[in-house]
Amino acid sequence: MVPANHQAYITTEGERCRICYTCVRECPAKAIRIVDGQADVVPERCITCGNCIKVCSVGAKQARDSTARVAAMLDEGRPIAAVLAPSFPAEWPDCAPEVVAGMVRSLGFDQVCEVAFGADLVAERYRQLLDDESRAGTARRHIATTCPAVITFIERHHPDLTECLAPIVSPMIAMGRALKQLHGPELRVVFVGPCIAKKAEADSPRADCGAGVADPAIDATITFGELRELVARRGITPESAAPADFDPPHPAAGALFPVSRGMLQAAGIREDLIEGQIVATEGRRNTVEAIKEFAEGNLDARLLEVLCCEGCIMGAGMTTDAPLFSRRSQVSSYVRERMRRHDPAAWREQMDRFADLDLSRAFLADDQRLPAPQGEQIGAILARMGKVSREDELNCGACGYETCREHAMAIYKGLAESEMCLPYMVTRLSETVQELEQSHAELATTQEQLMQSEKLASMGQLAAGIAHEVNNPLGVVLMYAHLLLDDNGDEAKAIHEDLRMIASQADRCKKIVAGLLDFARQNKVLRQPADIIATLETAIKNVPRPPAVALERSIAVADPVAEIDADQLIQALTNLIANAYSAMEAGGTLSIAASDQPDTVSLTIADTGTGIPPDILGRIFDPFFTTKQIGIGTGLGLAIVYGIVKMHRGDIAVKSNTDADAGAGPTGTTFTITLPRKDTQTNG
Repeated sequence: MVPANHQAYITTEGERCRICYTCVRECPAKAIRIVDGQADVVPERCITCGNCIKVCSVGAKQARDSTARVAAMLDEGRPIAAVLAPSFPAEWPDCAPEVVAGMVRSLGFDQVCEVAFGADLVAERYRQLLDDESRAGTARRHIATTCPAVITFIERHHPDLTECLAPIVSPMIAMGRALKQLHGPELRVVFVGPCIAKKAEADSPRADCGAGVADPAIDATITFGELRELVARRGITPESAAPADFDPPHPAAGALFPVSRGMLQAAGIREDLIEGQIVATEGRRNTVEAIKEFAEGNLDARLLEVLCCEGCIMGAGMTTDAPLFSRRSQVSSYVRERMRRHDPAAWREQMDRFADLDLSRAFLADDQRLPAPQGEQIGAILARMGKVSREDELNCGACGYETCREHAMAIYKGLAESEMCLPYMVTRLSETVQELEQSHAELATTQEQLMQSEKLASMGQLAAGIAHEVNNPLGVVLMYAHLLLDDNGDEAKAIHEDLRMIASQADRCKKIVAGLLDFARQNKVLRQPADIIATLETAIKNVPRPPAVALERSIAVADPVAEIDADQLIQALTNLIANAYSAMEAGGTLSIAASDQPDTVSLTIADTGTGIPPDILGRIFDPFFTTKQIGIGTGLGLAIVYGIVKMHRGDIAVKSNTDADAGAGPTGTTFTITLPRKDTQTNG
């Protein structure tokens, strides 16, 4: 077995790749592997058709550069010939053929010839092949081998059809063999054309050319684009180059080869739609479909001519931006002019000179087909992308594969990723956006809570200092005020009232200091198993209920035991209940509820009072903030509640409607405390 040519002729520049999957879509061999978001060419599957290069708008796909090799050959001093593919008129529409030949000769080539003569030789061999088989009654089914990308596609992806490949070389190889027979094997031959696949064809080892040895007919290949680079580097322009005719042998109708069905016309083979013996097609999609139907026996033709591009004039090595039919027109115009000056006798003499030239070729199967997954495996892959039914298979083609099932098979074969599916990624993106929005909301809440905790911590330190400094002198004032009251009795009424005011305000200061100390001590809780219902009932009893207020209980607790600091929680609940009573001076209903989950317990205190205006709702937990009259409230009650809840690693939520918001529901305020049932962290 001759080793296969698995060199990388097309590569990806990762920093340019935008992962648009256009190359995947346009690759007839599906030789693009997506790994970690990178579209890489798989050399052993690639047929070097160049479609990926043509469709990549950012230039991420690059063909191997052969300019350095050819430049070195030109400097060696050995005889060297350039053979131009017959599509050159489409590449240089504004230059006369003599000018193109002159520019190439100025590079240092000893001879500049047209591959079209090799196409004439090949066309004649195809006609002889079909005629000989018809006379012998041994008509076989053949696939034309003028397109190297088609040859590689069959060898690697339809290896069972290798024996159907016509045993005739391409025009490039035919021209190289002809020139070396004419001028000697020491002649170096460089092919210049529109095709990336010609690079692989020239290097490819053949089954009939020695073990692992490539055909020696062509020594190097460059594209028209690379030829332009060489010309530009050496400062050659159409104006500076001396016009020159192409060297013999000169072609005839073989110059039509780069146009679809040009080979058939050059060979005098008619594509009869009634007989259906000859079928010609071109383009990526038609190539794949025609070969598939040929393999399945649905295409009963003696000769199938397939060009991977829409004619060689649309090859990846072309640099012109002209549209298809403009390029066809340029080739047709050149051939018309060539045939006008054509000398049939001289041409026939040249053809006869190469009558015995070996133009045969053998091919070697190089099976690169990957195992196909089973139905359940495809189903599992589709399910991972959210496609659990046929209706979910949109077949949008955004991934580069025509159907969702083809995409799933490519994933199984290691050529694709689930993330290539646009609907799947849109769904995932939507879910991610929702998760981010939720995370953002949670982060905002956490930040707000952190700011509140930091504020409370700072105020706690301040409160502790104030309480410590004020408590002792305040105690002295309070003690002497009461002593003076006791000593004076009722006989000094004016002094007695003043002393009573001093004592009353001193008592108030003592309560404020006590509140400050309570607030300052909120840096530690002692959590122990306690009955949450009993704790709630104790808090209810601590605050006398006004006669005009009704009390409603709703207890739905499966397990009342929770790890809490019962004393501090009673203080928090007592403050909330007292505030609720204060908000219902005209009467109302206090609703107290308790519920639990496996990991949490919730306590709700709801009143039907005046409610809290929205503009101050965000400040109710701030220390020393109060809406009560001076002398009545200290502004520490809700701050203490908040601190106790947070020390339990719980949450407190508040909802409120005032008269102005009555349209949104009844007036009143609801506080909901949610505490973890167990202490999962060690208190500091």
